[in-house]
Amino acid sequence: MTDTFRALVVDKTADGVALTMQDWSPEQLMPGEVTIRVAYSSVNYKDGLAARADGRVVRTYPLILGIDLAGVVEASADDRYHPGDNVLAHGYDIGVAHHGGYAELARVPAGWVVPLPAGLSARQAMALGTAGFTAGLSVARLEAASLTPGTGPVVVTGASGGVGSTAIDILAARGYEVVASTGSADAHDYLRSLGARDIVDRAETSAASDRPLERGRWAGAVDAVGGSTLAYLLRTMNLGGSIAISGNAGGVAFSSTVFPFILRGVNVLGIDSVNVPIAQRIAVWQRLATDLRPPHLDDTITHEVALADVPGVLERIVRGNTQGRIVVRVAP
Repeated sequence: MTDTFRALVVDKTADGVALTMQDWSPEQLMPGEVTIRVAYSSVNYKDGLAARADGRVVRTYPLILGIDLAGVVEASADDRYHPGDNVLAHGYDIGVAHHGGYAELARVPAGWVVPLPAGLSARQAMALGTAGFTAGLSVARLEAASLTPGTGPVVVTGASGGVGSTAIDILAARGYEVVASTGSADAHDYLRSLGARDIVDRAETSAASDRPLERGRWAGAVDAVGGSTLAYLLRTMNLGGSIAISGNAGGVAFSSTVFPFILRGVNVLGIDSVNVPIAQRIAVWQRLATDLRPPHLDDTITHEVALADVPGVLERIVRGNTQGRIVVRVAP
């Protein structure tokens, strides 16, 4: 094991927080049974929030950021994992209260580790990352709630982001009629290339209304936005429709009535990708490598950046100036 490794660290300052590249020693890492030589990470909206003083994400300082990581086991005190195993990890406290993936070395509890599924490289796994896992979990939950191809259009909000773009790719490949909602005119061609049959403007799906119900349009929805967008979806779902919600980029509060639930039987499925039990997490990753694998997986990687370039990307993702997935090349 090397004496030092590079890490992107956020720490408190008198003016807020500072994000700097530092040299750390393995002894500075938090406890855990599995030490991983990180090859790739990725950039998520949550990572952007973690780098901000007002992000309200980080729970301990100083902290190595990066809620995703994939690489090779370097040392293990758990019989399930051995040096040389290809693994990934995300969720739980990684990148918010436990040192994360924006470092050449990571140490995590064995109960947080996922064996890298056959057919996925570390780079492809991070092209999915937390966003892709959330999209896959959303589709799995929607189908468990009886959504099937042919039951009607499925709308994906925040479509140009990581969750949205991956969800479009997965749903279209499974035969669904997918409608993308975005406020970015520049993303239309990209979203159609992933399988979106139609696109609606974000202004429409976030518009306020004093009507408790409107014409039913959607058999299902993947919502990474929340706020007024969730209120719109509730008003416009078909009978028995389901909404898988995983984000709050549009706000945490929304206004609705009981009518979507008692007159149309609408289901709201909360998607918590952070605390998914490890057995279920592993099962979803196996599906992401097989029947839920996005056919344009490599195409969704819109940028690959080096670890030193991450701070600038974190600023852009919070402003909404990114599309698709951004992977981070951590290994030198």
